[in-house]
Amino acid sequence: MARIKLCEDHELTPATLKTAQQMEAAGADTSTLRGLANRQDMFDSYFQFYVPARKGTTIDEALIELVRLKIARHNNCFT
Repeated sequence: MARIKLCEDHELTPATLKTAQQMEAAGADTSTLRGLANRQDMFDSYFQFYVPARKGTTIDEALIELVRLKIARHNNCFT
């Protein structure tokens, strides 16, 4: 089974480390962030798209949530 190494604090850029610390302080899981940080160039590009999209500045937040729920239902995910 393939495993992606999760970057530790000393391996993160200052901006990514700050985000990770904020997430952890809020009780959020930073596994995805730490995995994506292995390719900082891709990480930066992805979050330039993801953050505005998820915050509802490019797509309405209600629509994002409806799509997320539809995808979960389609995949028989009821969490």
